[in-house]
Amino acid sequence: MGKRRRVAEENSSNNRPLVVGGLIAAVVVGGGAVGAYALFGGGAVAEDGSSSASGADAVKTGPLSAAEVRTAATTFLTAWQGGSVTKAAAATDDAVAAKAALTGFSEDGHITDVTLTPGKRSGDAVAFSVKGTVSYKGTADKPLAYESSLTVVRNAKDGKPLVGWKPSVVHPDLGEGDRLVTGEAGTPPVKALDRDGGELTAAEYPSLGTVLDGLREKYGKEAGGKAGIELRVVRAKSSESSKSTDASKASTVSNTSKNEDADKKVPDKTLLELSKGTPGTLKTTLSPSLQKTAEQQVSAKKGASVVLLRPSTGEILAVANSNPNFNVAFQGSLAPGSTMKIVTSALLIEKGLASSDKPHPCPKYETYGGWKFQNVDKFKIDGGTFKASFGASCNTAFISQAKKLDNDSLTKETQQVFGLGLNNWSVGVPTFDGAVPVQSDAQMAASLIGQGGVRMNPLNMASVVATAKTGVFKQPYLVAPSVDDRSLATASRTMSSKVQTQLRELLQYTAAAGSAAEVMAGLGPDFGAKTGSAEVDGQKKPNGWFTAWKGDLASAGVVQQGGRGGKSAGPIVAALLRAGS
Repeated sequence: MGKRRRVAEENSSNNRPLVVGGLIAAVVVGGGAVGAYALFGGGAVAEDGSSSASGADAVKTGPLSAAEVRTAATTFLTAWQGGSVTKAAAATDDAVAAKAALTGFSEDGHITDVTLTPGKRSGDAVAFSVKGTVSYKGTADKPLAYESSLTVVRNAKDGKPLVGWKPSVVHPDLGEGDRLVTGEAGTPPVKALDRDGGELTAAEYPSLGTVLDGLREKYGKEAGGKAGIELRVVRAKSSESSKSTDASKASTVSNTSKNEDADKKVPDKTLLELSKGTPGTLKTTLSPSLQKTAEQQVSAKKGASVVLLRPSTGEILAVANSNPNFNVAFQGSLAPGSTMKIVTSALLIEKGLASSDKPHPCPKYETYGGWKFQNVDKFKIDGGTFKASFGASCNTAFISQAKKLDNDSLTKETQQVFGLGLNNWSVGVPTFDGAVPVQSDAQMAASLIGQGGVRMNPLNMASVVATAKTGVFKQPYLVAPSVDDRSLATASRTMSSKVQTQLRELLQYTAAAGSAAEVMAGLGPDFGAKTGSAEVDGQKKPNGWFTAWKGDLASAGVVQQGGRGGKSAGPIVAALLRAGS
């Protein structure tokens, strides 16, 4: 191959015309303006999209016109295609960031011969296609093609229409701080196998894309493969920060939370192979049949995620998300709502504050720390037992005990007995291991019902119900620890037999006669379940949660903005338990 061609930043003599809807846009080398009239029709428009009438000093405001959007988009795309990085960056609202990204596109990504073709305008957004050639040293050139889009905004300072800059303009897979890089892949490819020895691919199991990337990142070198030459997205370094929510206090129940994704570490992603590497082989614990069922179940609902594991060992049998771009099932950080009452019940029973068949208050309202909490539809149970309150998911039955607990009681129970919230799980791919921060007043009370600062995901809650079933925490894992001699997390103390017996009774009652009875019908008698819903600031409907066990299977699922857990996430979990039975 000849010497790699690099586009000079301002080499306007090599500029090629921009193809726009079958028309050719003439690039004016001297002035840099694009003939918007010839491209889109209409009256004379200046480069900044404003009218050529007098009063040029006035700052234009208001919605953007179609001509302004098209002209701003064309100015940017023409300069980018022609290698005029400075001009392209100047056509955005963040010239510094845009110049760095566009320079990296050609210099780090080794992408040349770029053709950008605008598509249809939709309001202030313009879609466009990207075609180019990726060249790297002695490897054969490879064509690159993908779709992207941009949005035009009005600059508040001077009214000029500009491209609103974000990394995804360059490539839709780019986030803040991510880069396109061509070269030797940092890690060799991995051929991941299911528990039966069959190959796992993202083509067959779309939910596993991020999981397979994570397996490669961790085990690529250990699995014995050899790296190839690739164009890939290299992710920005993660700032592992966990934030607690400062929910505003209110006179009536306002135990809502903001969805947050802690530890958003997403593995690097391969976009194009210039020369194939030699993959190593890695066996996982996934069941091909159960993985397929999980994929089918979440595909029918937006915002759905689910995990299935084996309580006796911790082996993960299936993981699926309706959104394949982020593994909410493993890395999500969401308020778990009433499914957290499993952990809280273990705490209350342990401290003698509740007992399955003993009377327990479930009033319509309960006030603590200045917040007034209530039950769904303001129901109450007169003269009922703790089991009745648990089965009906009575919030006030738990809030009423807040004054008898220390601020760190729930945190300790979660960490010491259920093995969560210590950020020490070693599953085989990146995970968020739950968080129950020490809180006080109303936020502490809200934590007892899975709101406040409590954050979990389906993997965490499947582990919770598995621990409740067996009485012993087994850290979930996707790759056997024997593969790399790693240590799995353990709990510092074991649940007492008294707590386990009563906790199982509560969950079995809920599955047989409580809020989970309808969806769990026919799965007994060795079963248990808990429904949940979590209010989220800014959402019209709560996130629906459901966690359950049947025999030696445990599962948990969430449907974001799904409403009641028994109706939204429940059928997904129940279908997996049936399929595995």
